[in-house]
Amino acid sequence: MLHIKSIPAFDDNYIWLLENNQQQCAVVDPGDAQPVLAYLEQHQLQLQSILITHHHWDHTDGINTLIEHFPDTMVIGPSSEKIPQITHPVSEGHRIMLFGEEFLVLDLPGHTLDHIGYVGDGKLFCGDVLFSAGCGRVFEGSQEQMYNSLQKLTLLPEETEVYCTHEYTLGNLAFAMAIEPNNNFLHEYREDANLKRAQGIATIPSSIGVEKRINPFLRTHQPEVMGSVANKATTDSPLATFIALREWKNEF
Repeated sequence: MLHIKSIPAFDDNYIWLLENNQQQCAVVDPGDAQPVLAYLEQHQLQLQSILITHHHWDHTDGINTLIEHFPDTMVIGPSSEKIPQITHPVSEGHRIMLFGEEFLVLDLPGHTLDHIGYVGDGKLFCGDVLFSAGCGRVFEGSQEQMYNSLQKLTLLPEETEVYCTHEYTLGNLAFAMAIEPNNNFLHEYREDANLKRAQGIATIPSSIGVEKRINPFLRTHQPEVMGSVANKATTDSPLATFIALREWKNEF
């Protein structure tokens, strides 16, 4: 099992560091190289791989500096002209080995067209697709693509740990409470999240099982969620409910 460390960056980003016991590591979505380099130097770690989920700058801007310091580092990610540093392009169905653990690549379009995720060792690195109690905005793909990407993630084992790249949980929970105020799981989760943030503790990772109980974007088949957007959705289908939720959240 890999050891995971969160390296904070910018206002609310997390750069995830995956470490084995031989002083080697990988990082996921390094938007800023400096906090990564500081951590590697402090812990005397050698960077072996960089995993990228999509092309947005706050996930990629640290790549060049990191490979200057570690020129043999593999850069794994989607085949995209917007990420020219990729040395190992991957897509749905590809499998990569990280320190003896196999990770499966998932195509997760919606937030961007090139968005992918990595699942293995009981962990999901999902970039900006699934957040705790929320999901990413739809910038390049379609709402239906985003809905389908999230549905794909609900099929993972419930114990799968969810490592997204932003600490958006409290804001997402405020919206979720407006959607599903009678969800007892949601009330308990909000209390725990508020306590963690008051103590400076990350709310991430979550898990697929938790998200299926508290995340309105994964609960578009639930009557209370459907009812909350009944005057905004075009039909009472889960997809129409999702679209109405996402558009409402954009303005929330």
